[in-house]
Order: sequence, then C-alpha cells, then structure tokens
Amino acid sequence: MENALRAGGQITGGLGASHRWKVLGVGFAANASFSAAFSGIPTTAVYLRSGYHLGNEGLGLVLGMLGLGIAVSELPWGLLTDRWGDRRVLLLGLLSTAAALAGLALFAAPSGSHVPRVTTLALGLLLVGLLGGSVNGSSGRAVMAWFREGERGLAMSIRQTAVPAGGGLGALLLPALATRFGFVSVYALLALSCAITAALAWRWLHEPTYVENGDARAAYVGGGHGANGEGGVGGVGGAGGVGGAGGAGGAGGANGANGANGANGANGANGANGANGANGANGANGANDANGANDANGANGANGISSANDINGAHARSRSPLRDARIWRVALGAGALCVPQLAVITFGTVFLHDFGRAGVLTISVAMAAVQVGAAIARVWSGRWTDQRGNRRGYMRGCSLLTAALFAALTLTSGVAAVQHTPTPMTTMFLASMIVLGGVSASAWHGVAFTELATLAGTSRAGTALALGNTCVFLSLFLTPLAIPPLLSLGSWPMVWAVTSLCALIALPVFPRALREVGTSAPRARDTA
Repeated sequence: MENALRAGGQITGGLGASHRWKVLGVGFAANASFSAAFSGIPTTAVYLRSGYHLGNEGLGLVLGMLGLGIAVSELPWGLLTDRWGDRRVLLLGLLSTAAALAGLALFAAPSGSHVPRVTTLALGLLLVGLLGGSVNGSSGRAVMAWFREGERGLAMSIRQTAVPAGGGLGALLLPALATRFGFVSVYALLALSCAITAALAWRWLHEPTYVENGDARAAYVGGGHGANGEGGVGGVGGAGGVGGAGGAGGAGGANGANGANGANGANGANGANGANGANGANGANGANDANGANDANGANGANGISSANDINGAHARSRSPLRDARIWRVALGAGALCVPQLAVITFGTVFLHDFGRAGVLTISVAMAAVQVGAAIARVWSGRWTDQRGNRRGYMRGCSLLTAALFAALTLTSGVAAVQHTPTPMTTMFLASMIVLGGVSASAWHGVAFTELATLAGTSRAGTALALGNTCVFLSLFLTPLAIPPLLSLGSWPMVWAVTSLCALIALPVFPRALREVGTSAPRARDTA
C-alpha cells in the first residue's frame, strides 16, 4: 500500500515524507540503548554473581527485578503515551532512565572491599525497569504513526531489531567492562547511551501533520488519530476510515461524499472533487459509474478488506484495546513464547559456563550470535509477513519451531550430563543449540507487536504495545526466578524441557489466521 505520507505530499513544519526514516532511527536507538541494559546486564551474570557475592537465587532475584519493573510500568506508560504523545513520554523515559543508571554507577557498584547489599542492587534495577518501560510503547507508537499498512511490518521489525542489536552490543562490551573496570563503567556507559538517544529524540521525533491542497490537517486529534478514520474525522480516509465504509472508490464515487478523502476532507463533499464536482456523486465517477457502489474498490469490493470493520476504521476505535480478546491472545502468547528466549538471555551464560565448561570468549560470541541472528530474523520476518499477510501464521510457526529446538536442547544436555567433563565438541554443540534456540525464540517480536498495534489502531497503539510488553517483561521477571528451583530439582535438562513446553503453550493461545480473498488487497486480514 502506498505510504500515507507520500500520498500526502509533504509535512508541515518543513518535514518531508522521508522524515519517517529519522523517526524510525530514533525508535531504533531508543530501544537499542535500553535493550543494552535489560539484555546486556544479564550477560554479566557470572561477574554479578562474584562481584556482589550472590548465589543463583540472589542472581535470579536481581535479574528478575529488571523485568518486574518493566512489566509493572509498561501499561501505565502506554496509557500515558496515548494521552501525552510519543515525544514527551520518550524524552521523559530516556532521561529518567539515564539518571537511574547513573545512580547505580555512583551508589550501587562494588569497589574494593565495598560490596553493596543485594537489596540496593535489586531496588536500583527495579527503578531502571520502571522508568525504562516508557521506551517500548512510545517508540512503537511513533513508528506506527509515520508508517502505514504494507510498510508497518518491516518498520516495526526494524525497530524491534534494536532489542537484539542493543543486547548483542551489551553482550560484547559489558562483560569486558565489568572484568577490567568494574560495574561503575557498565552502568555509566548505559546511562550515556540513554542520554545521547534522548538528544536524538529531542531533535527528530515529531508527530506527523499532513498537508493536502493547502489545507493542513493534523493526523492526531488529542494525541491520537481521529475518531473514525486513520487520518481523523475530516482527514485522509475520514468519516468512513481508510478504505472505510465508502471505500476508496466507494458508494459515493471515487472522491465523492464517502470517498477516499472523507465527508469533510480536502477533496470531500464541498471540495474540488466534491459531491457536485467533476468526480462527485453525479459526475463521471459517480454512484452509478464504474467506480460506484459495486465497483472493485467499493463497499463490497476487493478493498473491502479495509472496510468499516478494518483495523484502522471506526470499529477498531469503538473499544479499548484492553477489551479486545484478540489483543489479549497475542499479548499472552507473546509472554509464553518469551520464556525460552529469556531463559537464554538471563541464564545462558551460566549454563555455558557451569554446565558446558565454556570459556569467556565462547560465551560472549555465542550470546552475541543470538542477538545478531535475532536481529536479522526480525527484519526478514517483518518484510516477509508484509508481503504475504500471514503475521499470525508466522507467530504460530515460531512457536512450533522453538518448542522443537528446546526439546532438542533438553535431549542434548541430558546426554551431556552423563559426561562428567564435557568435551570441546560437546561444548561447541551446546553453544550452537543455544544460538539456534535463542534466535528462533526471538525472531517473531516485530511481527507480534505489529499485529498488536494494527489490531488496536494507531490512536490506541501505545496501550496495545504496552499490554504486549507487560506480558513479555512479566516473563522476564518470572523466568530467572523459576530457573534456580528447577536447577535444584532436575538440573539443566529440566530447565530446557520447561522452556520447550512454554513455547508449545503459545501455539493455541495465538489467534488463528484466516485468509480472506481479495485480488487487490495488500494483505489478507487475520481474523480471530
């Protein structure tokens, strides 16, 4: 589908349509800087354990506090984003997160004989999570506002790629910094990255305002999109929604009363192409013409897929995302499918170090490979699902593949447990399985969050994305807390068996996909 910004021609305030890529860059940087904290800090788990004198239970607690903070704060931040707008919330979140990380560097880093209490570290990481939870929903909503269906999957997947990219950089840099310079340098670097990203957001993150035929119309009404249309009540795709009840070439003619530019839009009933104009109700393309009520682009035509009940039409805005069962199913499925991914992120280094007897270099390369592979998979999956309109089917496929890979890791680690000292070949094989499983468990994120935001509509995207992130980061809180008890009961094979089961649970939770037939539709609409 043609991008709305290109269709609009230009943006007020001197911003061209290409500015959307700068907004995407800001969203990428924001997610990467925070991901370096919540994904990078766990890669220093071995050094956290020794530097803070922690056992596995204490390590699970402090790592889980990051996830708890994000899970608790995501939904409030999302609701605030829909009310205040992307720019304010993202700036506030990045700057406050930078301040919290600077506080950790000053007051919660071990130095010499001084070892901070575990409660100090846990509360500090909880605060980082509470403040950093603002980044996900606000940056995602900004990207959704600047991109349209047909491009959103790719754009959101690129944004989500920042999570493994930031985590990969953290996996390469933070363990080395912790070893050589201590955790002061770890927290200081993370604080600096958040502060730099806040400066980029201040410079480039703006909400789009479209200009058509000299009539400037903000895409947002009260911080969101208009009540009934993607471009607001009188905007592009107005009262009937984008491709709404009247369709692009709908009942009132191509640009008629219910046409592409809405009842009061720039080309609406009283405009140049209005009801009595050249293309109006009685004009060449009027109600009974080739583009009339029953045309291919009309109310019942091939673009009916974007009709009144579409994700950007009136129906999507008639209720809160919190009352939509489809949104809940995607969010809960995402939370379940995150368990194996988060098990790798939080305790993958401990597994390779304690069980696989891997060295620091092998561990760092393996964890970085997980993040790089996940980044590549997310970009590819976003583009692929944009082209095929199969987001839900892709998520369900990832669930099956991830369950199979972690079942294989269960068997492999069970065989390796028989050996008292793993061979180098066994160590490399275990590391490879961790990489494959971690990539599969991470590849679907951009697709899932695109589906959430699309179901909710842009004006409510902050809330929907926040709900999804709440489930994801609740898993980040619970997963590291659950692993130590599982280790005491049955060692690592039991840990990986449980993660495989969680991935399989996500399969029936995700809503099924049903492809609708439409010869010119950009994607087949998924239905519950």
